[in-house]
Amino acid sequence: QVQLAESGGGLVQPGGSLNLSCVTAGTIFGISGMGWYRQAPGKQRDLVASITSAGTDYADSVKGRFTISRDSTRRAVFLQMNYLKPEDTAVYYCHAKVYDSDYWGQGIQVTVSS
Repeated sequence: QVQLAESGGGLVQPGGSLNLSCVTAGTIFGISGMGWYRQAPGKQRDLVASITSAGTDYADSVKGRFTISRDSTRRAVFLQMNYLKPEDTAVYYCHAKVYDSDYWGQGIQVTVSS
């Protein structure tokens, strides 16, 4: 069983920055990849960024603004978000792929508004 705990969300003005963190607890063997998804009101949950041993992947809308990284233990994943826009407003979810199973955090609100 894998538990994911997100932190770092909040309210920020357009052009500002936030750094999201996700720490894993419980069984950590078999985690092949981690990532961040987001869901805005009335919309589907979409991939923002992911990281595996093969590299990173980003949604087109965040390329050049967001950076995903993992710590050396691979038990935490981070999302540095710069030059935030109002359209980045959403609930952000941490995701972990463990063998063939998907695990999700509870989600954290990010609001970009002046």
